[in-house]
Amino acid sequence: MEWGKGLVQRQEAVDKKHLEEVERKRPLARYKDDADLNEELKNRDRWNDPAVGFLTKSKKSKTKWPVYQGPAPTNRFGIRPGYRWDGVDRSNGFEEKYFQRKYSKNSQAEEAHKWSTEDM
Repeated sequence: MEWGKGLVQRQEAVDKKHLEEVERKRPLARYKDDADLNEELKNRDRWNDPAVGFLTKSKKSKTKWPVYQGPAPTNRFGIRPGYRWDGVDRSNGFEEKYFQRKYSKNSQAEEAHKWSTEDM
């Protein structure tokens, strides 16, 4: 009877037995933080999934336009300038003040924490 089945079916049977053995060792209840279940659900393909177009990671770039390569000022939203940008910052300086205020608050809080825990 060894010749009665193909190689693929024999391998599938071995895999199925291994999977059953793994499942037997797991607890009966599966919670939302179960890593195996989450991976299984992430890797499952659904034929009518509308998000599959923008959630799948592809290796090739899908941009139609060239990307600006020079240095650019940062902004709150992380938006890169357009490829035709001439490099002149025409803003009113709000973004720079925003980041300055944000980083000074963080550094003041860190300094206060260091000062309060200095003698420990």
